[in-house]
Amino acid sequence: MPAQNLERFNNAPAPEAHHTLLTCLHSPRWAHRLTAHRPYPDLPSLLAAADEATYDLSPSDLAEALAGESLAPLPDNGYSAARTALDAAQAAYERRFGHTFVICLDDVPPDEAPAQVLAAIRSRLTNDPEEERVIAAEELRRLARGRLVRAAQGHDRPPPIRTRHTLRAPAPAAAPAPPSVRVRSPGQTPL
Repeated sequence: MPAQNLERFNNAPAPEAHHTLLTCLHSPRWAHRLTAHRPYPDLPSLLAAADEATYDLSPSDLAEALAGESLAPLPDNGYSAARTALDAAQAAYERRFGHTFVICLDDVPPDEAPAQVLAAIRSRLTNDPEEERVIAAEELRRLARGRLVRAAQGHDRPPPIRTRHTLRAPAPAAAPAPPSVRVRSPGQTPL
């Protein structure tokens, strides 16, 4: 993390730091905890604190964070049958667990993301609710960690907006897209 970005975060007014953190994970308790424990000497310290705060989320905190998430970004191109399968799997997941499916795709090549998401949804549909809560919490931790790193590198991310079934391609490699759905751009073809 460039030192000036961490210094700016450490010295920002609490409401500004809190808002920045909410763009990484929609949990006011998590954001408050990280804001209250500033300053952080370096990025690894901030990430360790973020991990610890994520592990300490209560079931209601986790539900609130999950409510702020949506589908992972996927490429627009592809077969309509694949999009239909993804939509059906997502709907089945939401019916079973009561929240949007979350998965961190930071290390997945964009062309492999649709297959990875579909396979993960299908696999996780067999989980019992408590097992899935643990997995979803870990995916949220990974998402928050990646978003913190991107924010620290100056690749700011807009606040998470819950949009159902709005999928779009990730940003170019120079500024990797965060693994959550973004609202489609004007003029972009909807699925």
